[in-house]
Amino acid sequence: MTLEVFIDVMQHAIRLLLTLILPPLLVSLVVGILISIFQAATQIHEQTLTFAPRIIVVFITLLFLFGWMVESMIEFVKDIIEKYMSMV
Repeated sequence: MTLEVFIDVMQHAIRLLLTLILPPLLVSLVVGILISIFQAATQIHEQTLTFAPRIIVVFITLLFLFGWMVESMIEFVKDIIEKYMSMV
């Protein structure tokens, strides 16, 4: 494996990782901010109020995006296999 191919694969892997992880992180961030605003307005500082909705919403997000995530990963693996086979 040449250095150029290795760097290309690593760049593609990092881009894919960031693309796949961004939607759940953004959803978690938005829900966390909304819950913080709600807690500040009502003076309710319950620990389960911060974690339970965030976990549920991230799980639902992952459920909806699972097909797209798996398809992206499979496409990435196919790309790696094609690059490897072209070098052999």
